[in-house]
Parts: sequence; C-alpha cells; structure tokens
Amino acid sequence: MRTLALLLALSFAFDSTAAEPKRSGDSLRQRPNILIIVADDLGYADLGFQGAKDVPTPHLDALAARSVRCTNGYVSHPFCSPTRAGLMTGRYQQRFGHENNPAWLPESTTAGLPLSQTTMPQVIATAGYKTGAVGKWHLGAHPQFHPMKRGFGEYFGILGGGHVYMPGGSKSAEYNIPLNRNGADETQTKYLTEHFGEEAPAFIARHAKEPWLLYLAFNAPHTPLQATAKYLDRVKTIADEKRRTYAAMICAMDDAIGATLAAVKAAGAEENTLVFFISDNGGPVGERGNGSTNTPLREGKGTVFEGGIRVPFLVSWPAKLPRGKDYAQPVIQLDFFATALAASGATLPPNVKLDGVNLIPFLSGEMTSAPHEHLFWRSGGGDPMAVRAGDWKWVRLRDGKPQLYNLARDISETTDLAEQEPAKAAELQQAVRAWNAELIAPGFESPRPAKPARKP
Repeated sequence: MRTLALLLALSFAFDSTAAEPKRSGDSLRQRPNILIIVADDLGYADLGFQGAKDVPTPHLDALAARSVRCTNGYVSHPFCSPTRAGLMTGRYQQRFGHENNPAWLPESTTAGLPLSQTTMPQVIATAGYKTGAVGKWHLGAHPQFHPMKRGFGEYFGILGGGHVYMPGGSKSAEYNIPLNRNGADETQTKYLTEHFGEEAPAFIARHAKEPWLLYLAFNAPHTPLQATAKYLDRVKTIADEKRRTYAAMICAMDDAIGATLAAVKAAGAEENTLVFFISDNGGPVGERGNGSTNTPLREGKGTVFEGGIRVPFLVSWPAKLPRGKDYAQPVIQLDFFATALAASGATLPPNVKLDGVNLIPFLSGEMTSAPHEHLFWRSGGGDPMAVRAGDWKWVRLRDGKPQLYNLARDISETTDLAEQEPAKAAELQQAVRAWNAELIAPGFESPRPAKPARKP
C-alpha cells in the first residue's frame, strides 16, 4: 500500500490536466459552478420528495423544491462502476468496454476507465474551472486511473468500490484501504459520510472566487450497514433493524449534502450553481438487499427493470431553470456532461462524440420535444438488455424471451404486451440491435463474472 501511495504521489502530483482560463476573471464568474452529487444504492422511494415517510431528508427535500425533478430519470447501467464511467464520459460505457465493476487490482492497467476516453473534468477545466472530487471513485485502482489523472485538480475519498464507514469491521481488503488525499494515503478517523460532508464544503470555500466543478460521490447507503447513534436516533421508530440502519445512513448523507449546499449559499453562489443529484442505480432488494424500497418500480439493482435503472433525479440552476417543477420526458445521467459543457462554455474536442444532450433548453421549456428518441441498457455483454422509446420499454432477459411494457400505464412492469403489440416489440428490438452493433465486448470482468451473452 505504501508503494502504491508513492507511485500515486509521484505520477500525478501536478497532473490535474487543467488548462489556463480562456476568459477574463469577470466573464469566468458569470459561468455557473457545477455540483454533481451521487448516492450509492439508494432506493427510489427512500427520500422525502420521493414519498418516503420514515426517512427524514430535509436538505434533499429543500433541494428538490428549487429543482426540476425528472420523474423519468435514469442511469445507463444497473450497478455501480459502469454508471460512473458513463457519467464521467457522457457516453454509453459499453462503447469502450466499461460494462462491469473493476476488481480491486492496483497492478491492472485494464480494469478501469480506459485512458482513451475524455472525461468531463478534463474538458471543463479548459474553461478555467477548478475541479475537485470527494468520495467514491471505483473507476480503477492502478495509479493511471486516479481521479487526478482524469481531470480532477483535487481529490479526497475512497478509490475502490466501497469502504467501511467506521474504522474496522470488514473482511474485504478493498473496504479497509486507507483514504486517499491527492494521491497520498490518509488514515480514517471519522464516520466516512460526515467526513465527505466536511471535505466538499471546504473545497467550495477554497474556490469561492472562481468557478468550480465538484463531484461529490457518496458510498452511502451502500453496505456495510453502519451508522452512528446520532443518526440512528432520528429513525428509531423504524422496527426493522436493517432498514433502520440504512435509513440512518441516508440521514447522514442528507446532512452532508446540506452542509455542502450551505457552503454554496455562504459563497453567494446558490442562484448560479448547477446542481445534479442521482443515485448510481436502484436500491438492492431481496436477500442481498440493504433495506431499500423501490416502490412502485419492479425489482432493483442489477436488473434492467425500472427498479434497477430509474432513480431519483434532480437538476437545479435557479438562475436558469424553474423551481419545484416535475419533468416527465426520459433523461439519463449521460446528459450531465453535455449540460455542464454548455453551461461552462467549454469546447468539446472534435474527436469526442457524446451520447448525452444538453438538458437546459428542455428543462426550461424552451424545447418541447423529447431529449432522446431512445434510451438503451446492456449488462454483462448482452444479458440482459432493454430500450425505452416514449412510453414503451422492451426488455430481454437471460431466457431470451422479449417483453414489452407501456410505462405510462404500467410503471411497475406487471403486464407484458409483447404478444399483443408485436409490431412495437419488433421495432424496439431492431433499435436495440442497431445500437448493440456499435458496442464492444466488456474489457474486464466483475469480481463475480457474468454469464456469456447472447445477441439481441
């Protein structure tokens, strides 16, 4: 671990890939700050603004009240690392082989976000933005994949796919690695979610006089289920122990988000900060669940049913967007890159093609058409797959039998209409085949390898 830390420190101590600002200080300050907040394994129905009655989330509820709430908001994958790869690149991660979770392999130069891909912070930095990341990375353990090699000027957090919230208590080596600050190991001394809730506001305070991009990626409420008495006391009426601890972890995350948003307000930047909030996937349910609830959606993490990929989804920019508005057209976290790009005034390199779109004209009402004709999902190299077009969603699982749902009438995906609507099923199957032909095979396997895939 000491050797790895030394390699990290030497390899990128001054390599944030940030360029000099292209505009004067005055024009730079007219650009919005950009704050991207990601929860980990959060249930669709487990926030106050999503209908939760047993989990108090006052800070996120307040954010929702001044946001556009995207009620058909999605992520591009039903589990952790691929969603983050898609967010960072604005591209379907299957285009570059990042379709699985990388194992914790500090020696591997392949298990991570490929260096061929241009990231959001790399591009936004060229417009004069200070870039920082706090929290979970999970995009590769080798020094070449470190956040500060992928466009972030500052980093504090956990490089792997998860971590203990309090020192000790996990058999996983990955979950017990030291924290990482700008490439150097740091001993964990605090409840992790609270620590992230200190580091994010500190970044904002340091850069209050210049535009910034901050990626705040929690590992909460992902397992291990660990909470302090302070938060457990807030949800003591929940009888089920697993859900009580899970709910307490959400309370801690909500406080950390509240502290971060308070720092934005203290800097006088509340009106001119573009804020995104999502979960990286739906809540895990069943025997391997964390106590989450995805009601009324079907199933959860790891599936391409709605419970695996439809997530709480907020976009706030009070200077440009309505407050407290619901937006019903399907959108996806791939859109964050294009939206931040347009807001920052940065220029996309000519060789980079995004799958996401700039959401601002759609969310503001300037454009009334749908942002996307289709949204696609593929996991495990092709098992399972799904596509959404308008109200229709086509799904194919490992058994190979296509399913078709009308989500406007059946959000819970209870009634398969494939036999009743064969033309629509065939149309969507053809669309997913055409998309799949543009993709490549997974570049690495998850720690639990997927079964061989079949053609759509």
